[in-house]
Amino acid sequence: MIRLALLRHGATDWNAAGRLQGRADIALSPAGREQLAGRSLPPAFRQRHWYTSPLQRAAGTAAVLGIAADIEPALIEMDWGEYEGRSLSELRALDGVHLAANEARGLDFQPPGGESPRQVQARLRPWLQRLAATGEDAGAVTHKGVIRALLAEAYGWPMLGKSPVRLDWQCLHDFRITADGRPEPLAMNIPLA
Repeated sequence: MIRLALLRHGATDWNAAGRLQGRADIALSPAGREQLAGRSLPPAFRQRHWYTSPLQRAAGTAAVLGIAADIEPALIEMDWGEYEGRSLSELRALDGVHLAANEARGLDFQPPGGESPRQVQARLRPWLQRLAATGEDAGAVTHKGVIRALLAEAYGWPMLGKSPVRLDWQCLHDFRITADGRPEPLAMNIPLA
């Protein structure tokens, strides 16, 4: 088994506005850069092999934190399809009944033209298997949708009701990855230095 630490990217202007970002390539906001300035990985995580989503908000977070990271396409954010760029309150006002029915599908929640958390899990699995085969502990700067999909698989959570653990999105979340690419929870909410 190896360990894989996940870190969500820093804040963007769309985060501040409550907009769903998905695949939109939004850069860190000045406030997001400021939030990360002067912070770094805890010493125990610095020697891991690091990866980042190809989106600039994740790669920018790695750069601000001084993390040399390889780009990994599998780490890209969940595709929000027609919901991208909108806020949840806007979506609820437009068609709250259908949105609620879609949310009640848990892991199979899927925006029109987008991707479900279950599909994110399937997208991640081959990468996790390759990662496990290296035998090398790793880290990744990625997105909330990716982290939640991996958390759901690790805890057997169907993404209905409350999450099995409350995540601090400014912290690292560490998992064990089995040889067949399955995540298991190890330690959540590890603060940056």
